Amino acid sequence: MCTARAMADTYEANRPICKYVHSTSRGHEAIQLATAFHLLTCDYVSPYYRDESIMLGLGFSPYQLMLQLLAKGEDIFTGGREYYNHPNYRGPDKPTIIHQSSATGMQAIPTTGVAQGLKFLDKIQSALLRKGPNGESPIVICSLGDASVTEGEVSEAFQFAALHQLPIIYLVQDNNWGISVTAAEARTANAYEFIEGFKGISRISIDGTDFAKCYESMQQVIDDVRTNKKPYLVHATVPLLGHHTSGVRKDFYRSEEELAEQYKNDPGPKLRKILLESGFTENELNRIERETADMVKEDFDTAAASADPDPAQVHRHVFADTPVTTERGERNPANKEKVLMVDAALFAIREIMEQFPEAVLYGQDVGRRLGGVFREAATLAEQFGDHRVFNTAIQEAYIIGSTVGMSAVGVKPIVEVQFADYIYPGLNQLVTEISKSCYLSCGKFPVQTLIRVPIGAYGGGGPYHSGSVESTLLTIKGIKIVYPSNAADMKGLLKAAFLDPNPVVMLEHKGLYWSKVPGTEEAKTTEPSADYIIPLGKANIVLPAEEEKINDGETACIITYGMGVYWSKAAAKNFPGQVEVIDLRTLFPLDEELIFTTVKKHGKCLIVTEEQQNNSFAEALAGRISKACFRNLDAPVEVLGALNLPAVPMNMILEKAMLPNEEKVRSALETLLNS
Repeated sequence: MCTARAMADTYEANRPICKYVHSTSRGHEAIQLATAFHLLTCDYVSPYYRDESIMLGLGFSPYQLMLQLLAKGEDIFTGGREYYNHPNYRGPDKPTIIHQSSATGMQAIPTTGVAQGLKFLDKIQSALLRKGPNGESPIVICSLGDASVTEGEVSEAFQFAALHQLPIIYLVQDNNWGISVTAAEARTANAYEFIEGFKGISRISIDGTDFAKCYESMQQVIDDVRTNKKPYLVHATVPLLGHHTSGVRKDFYRSEEELAEQYKNDPGPKLRKILLESGFTENELNRIERETADMVKEDFDTAAASADPDPAQVHRHVFADTPVTTERGERNPANKEKVLMVDAALFAIREIMEQFPEAVLYGQDVGRRLGGVFREAATLAEQFGDHRVFNTAIQEAYIIGSTVGMSAVGVKPIVEVQFADYIYPGLNQLVTEISKSCYLSCGKFPVQTLIRVPIGAYGGGGPYHSGSVESTLLTIKGIKIVYPSNAADMKGLLKAAFLDPNPVVMLEHKGLYWSKVPGTEEAKTTEPSADYIIPLGKANIVLPAEEEKINDGETACIITYGMGVYWSKAAAKNFPGQVEVIDLRTLFPLDEELIFTTVKKHGKCLIVTEEQQNNSFAEALAGRISKACFRNLDAPVEVLGALNLPAVPMNMILEKAMLPNEEKVRSALETLLNS
C-alpha cells in the first residue's frame, strides 16, 4: 500500500515527465492486493486501468509498471504502445494476463471467453489445461469498475457465464464515479443488486477498504470458484482518492468537502491503525514508508532515463507468422464428385474437427436441431457432441469477442455470425479487442479465430439480410478477410484460415452456397482432397485472355470477387478472348503482385463489386492500381458497383435495379474496350 501511494505521489510530483494519460489505484489498494495475493500461476486475471495494486500484488515491480507509464522501449507488456496499467503477460511465474483495451467494460467478454475455454479444456481433459502446483484448477478474475456494468456487453458476459456456469470471478470496484457522473445519475442499482437477475452467479458485497476483511472474503470466494467451478461476483465499495485520470483531474468536478469525506476511507491509514493495535511500532511503519518511497523514487528515475522505443520497430507484430505459405494438396482429385460451396465448407470443418480436438464451432442456430440456417453445420453436433458444436444466444458481441479468451487458452474457435448485416453489434469487440491484440501485446496474444459470415444479396432477401460489409471490415487493421467464390476455394481457404494464428473473417456469399442463382453453376466444383489448402493473399486467374489479342492491344482485365466473378465471366462471353478475369479470393492480404502485373499487361481495368460503389474497397483499389500502373494504362481504371443506396430493397425488381449484373458488366466492358 505504501508503494502504491508513493507511486501516485511521484507521478503527481513529476507531471511534465508523466506526460501520457494514466490512472492510479489510490483508494482501491486493499481489495486489489487482497485479490492478487490469492492467485496461482495457473490462473488468469484481467486487471482494468486502475488496477496497479493488483499488478504489485502479483509481483510486478514499480519499475516494470513505470516503463509502461512512460511508454519506454523496455516496457515488458507492450513496448511503449499502450497506456499505463494496460498489461498483458504470459509466463510460468505469474497468472496469465490477456491483452485488453481501455474501452470501458470491454474486457468482460474476452475474459469470460477465457473461462469458457478453461471449462472446455477441463471437459475434454486436455493437456493444454494448466493446473496449480498442487493440482489446483485454474480460475479467472475479471476486474471492472462499477460504472462499466451499465454496458450491454458486460451483460452479455454475465449471461453466458451464468448460463454455462463458468469458473470466473467478476471483481467490481465501486467508487461511485464514472468520470464525473455519479452512481445516482447513471444507474438504478449497483453491481451486487444488478447481478441478482442473472441466476446462477453467486454474489458478495464487501467494504473494499478493509484489507483483512477483503483478504478473508477473496480467499473464500476464490476457493469456492476453484472447487465448484461456478461464477461469482464480488462488489467492493471503495473511495476514489486520485484523479479519474491524469487528464481529468479530481478538482475539475469534486469539491474539497467531497474529497475530504472520501479520504476518511483511505485503506492505508486504516491498515496502519490495525497494525499499530496489533503491536507494530510507529518506527517500524515509518521505516516501511521511507524505504518504499526511496525504492519508488529510484525506480522512477531509472525508468525515466531508459530508452524510448525504436521507431524502426513500429510496424512489427501486426500479425503472427502463418504456417500456410504455399498451395498444396489436390484441387481436382480423380473419382471425386462435385460439391456445393455450402457442403465444401461443411466437409472442411468436419475434417478440421476430426484432426483438432480443441476446435469448436458456435453461433446462432448452428447446433444440433438446425445445423445452421443455411445447413452449413448440419450433422456436426451429432458427430462431435454438443460441447463442441453449440448454439449461442443472439449475442454477436459475445460470439466474436469470446474468441479472444478461447484462443488465449489454446482452444481453436470457429464462430458464425448469421448474416453480414448483423455483424455490427460485434464490431466493438472485433475492432477494440481482437484486431489490436497481437500488435499491442508485441506478439504474445495473437487471436486465432475464424469468423464465418454469410454475405450478399439474391432473391429478395431485403434490407437486413442482403448487405455487403467488406469495405467496413477492411478499414480494420489487424484482421484478414477472405471471400471465396467456389467450392474448391471455399475448402482450401477455410482450412488456411483455420490454421492461421490471426483473426480471419470469411465472407461467404449466400447466393453461391447452393448454386441456385442462374449463372453460378460453376461455383459447384470437385471436392478437393482433405489436405488441400490455399494460402491467403493469392488471387486466381479464372478466365485468361488470348495472347494474340493481348499483343494487339484489344483486351481488358476485370478484378473482382464473390458474385462478381460470375457476372464478369458471363459478360466476357460477349468479347471472346478479350477479357481476363481475376478472382481476388482474399481481400486482405491482397495479391497486389498479380493485380498490377495483369493490369500492366492489358492497360485497361474494370473492378466489379457487389458493394455500393462510393467510398468502397473497390474504389480504393482503383486508386492504388492507377498509381502503381499509371504508365501502362490506356484508360482510367473503372469501377462498377451497386447503386449508392442505404440498403438493398426487398422487391426483386428494385433489387435488380440496384445491384450489378451480367448486362451492366457487359456494357461497362464494351465502353472500356472501345475507349
